[in-house]
Amino acid sequence: MRAGVAAALRLAEGVALADALDTGDPAAWLELDEGVRVAGRSGPSAVGRERSAGEHALLTALAADDPLSDARLAVALCHRDGRVRHRALGRVAGRPALLPLVVVRCTDWAEPVRARARDRLAEALDAVTAAPLAPLIRRLGDRHRGDFALGLLGDVLRRAPRERLAPLLASGDRAVRRFAYGLAVEEGFLSPAELARAAARDDDTVVQTLCADAALTAITHDTAAEVLDALLGARSPRARSAGVTALRRLGRPDRALDFLADRSALVRACARYVLRQHGTDPLSWYRARCAEAADPVLPPGAAIGLAECGTRADAALLWPLSDHPAPGVRARAVAGLRTLDVTDVRRMWRMLDDPAPGVVREATLALLPSAAGLPGQELVRRLDPARPRWVRVSAWRLLHAHGEVVRLRAAVALLGGPDERLRTRAAAVVRRALRWGAGSRAEPEVALLLARGRALLG
Repeated sequence: MRAGVAAALRLAEGVALADALDTGDPAAWLELDEGVRVAGRSGPSAVGRERSAGEHALLTALAADDPLSDARLAVALCHRDGRVRHRALGRVAGRPALLPLVVVRCTDWAEPVRARARDRLAEALDAVTAAPLAPLIRRLGDRHRGDFALGLLGDVLRRAPRERLAPLLASGDRAVRRFAYGLAVEEGFLSPAELARAAARDDDTVVQTLCADAALTAITHDTAAEVLDALLGARSPRARSAGVTALRRLGRPDRALDFLADRSALVRACARYVLRQHGTDPLSWYRARCAEAADPVLPPGAAIGLAECGTRADAALLWPLSDHPAPGVRARAVAGLRTLDVTDVRRMWRMLDDPAPGVVREATLALLPSAAGLPGQELVRRLDPARPRWVRVSAWRLLHAHGEVVRLRAAVALLGGPDERLRTRAAAVVRRALRWGAGSRAEPEVALLLARGRALLG
């Protein structure tokens, strides 16, 4: 809002459009539209009289068809009076810099203004102007009456040469990319291989799903290899899982074996499904791999994969992996034991001293149901600032599951620590205790802790 008002005032002073606001930012145009109206609500001050005089000059110039700069016409296009906006729209022909405000006026509440703006946009929007206006049109598409400009944009891009769509497919605006890829799929602008590469490359899950599904729908015998290579090699689990699932339909279940130990649970599940559909039991593969506890290149996904489809008896294969030299294998082995609901408190406690944060995190999650029975004093000692952060976070989570006094003791210990996030969590506990702990003040330790906490909180 403030930026829009500031831009409106600068334009009213005659500052050039590009110097008053970021013309490439859709939000800047929407803020300007609102800012002009806010700036126009002036009281009887000297500033207000000055603005009124400037507004009168603008209205006079519009009525007399006097020449107006883009800056002054931009102010008129956002004016609170619909008659002024309507008249200003008659002066925008041949002024491409003002097209964003024409787009905004296509959603105007006043029907005559809206109709004239739509006529102007239909005259001006072409293959060249579509790409720079697309982010603003797409944003306004979610507004009431925003469907006209969005539909017009789609019609223009359908008729435009394919290369005109390329900037939108690479846009930094996620909504624009979704729109562009949706249009490309609908019109068949991209080959199956191009769609597969887009699914593998894009970081938006909607685009990934859209393009992967479209690629697999259009896949042929000649394009299968290229499509599968792109999808199966993607960083995105969603794209990889689509490729793995397609192996069943394409009669290539043997390739699913390579994904049984994938880092993604979704991809592992798809690989198991494909193999089962072709009569292969993935559990035998997992058991064989996890039996090789000394294998230095054992993939971490094998350990958790065994737990996902195994039984509690398979814990016997996972416990040795908790001592594997690779931190990832140790962490997934501990996660697998938790998945199987097999927890040996003594052995899990030992894992809290593991040098790998991931192992400590998984061991903490496994111990949480038994946290109340863990030695509180030992956990408090683990809050020492000299300890690694992940050790302190682990101790805090386990202490938080203890009783009120132990939880308060831990919180006060953290208030003076260096970790801001832990201090914030601890402060919430102390404040809650200060509000509701009056009944516990008979306990000397609680009274001391509350006093200490109040002093540290200031």
